[in-house]
Amino acid sequence: MSLSKKLGAEFIGTFWLVFGGCGSAVLAAGFPGLGVGFAGVALAFGLTVLTMAYAVGHISGGHFNPAVTLGLWAGGKFEARDIIPYWTAQVAGAIVAAAVLYLVASGKAGFSLAGGFASNGYGEHSPGGYPLLSALVIETVLTCGFLIVILGSTDARVPAGFAPIAIGLALTLIHLISIPVTNTSVNPARSTGQALFVGGWALSQLWVFWAAPLLGGVLGGFTYRALRGTATEPAPAPHAVPDAKKAAA
Repeated sequence: MSLSKKLGAEFIGTFWLVFGGCGSAVLAAGFPGLGVGFAGVALAFGLTVLTMAYAVGHISGGHFNPAVTLGLWAGGKFEARDIIPYWTAQVAGAIVAAAVLYLVASGKAGFSLAGGFASNGYGEHSPGGYPLLSALVIETVLTCGFLIVILGSTDARVPAGFAPIAIGLALTLIHLISIPVTNTSVNPARSTGQALFVGGWALSQLWVFWAAPLLGGVLGGFTYRALRGTATEPAPAPHAVPDAKKAAA
């Protein structure tokens, strides 16, 4: 597969993630009487990854996130030379998604970016008022866990075809945990697109939502690489049926 096709898939996948996930937060989370709330937003983010991983994951690997790209490199599953091109496509997709979302949302009377536009933040800009340290810790830990799920579910020793389900559910879980803390990033591209439209405080705090997810991605990649061992090690078979003769002995 050519690099241009891979980058196109990353652009589309990241667009879908940001438009679907942040769109649910901006347009549907607090809709009068029928709002989807935190749980609905969490599910929306998980569904975006699940659906696009099936749709274009076979083309680009389905990263849709700079932290995932860097984590896959740390896990020995991605070439360093393609990191920057992937990041560029992902950030571009996120920015275009934020622009389309802004076009839709601003059509409603009374719309204001003062509501945050689904940007990530800490301190007074955290939904629950959590400080910088809490934001750094939770974004790092959850991104680390996310990479372990991604690498584990896509391991050659795992039944094929189910990885997008595990990855989508993992992202849903991540949002259920951390929306109150940072509005959940674990994805620098997702954070960048929204912050560019909000400006001010969102841009000044954006460094956290690059630094912590990238650190978490690298930690997750190296952690799974250490757990996985070498390719020549036999895969564990906890559900294997024991040999009848050996069992009798």
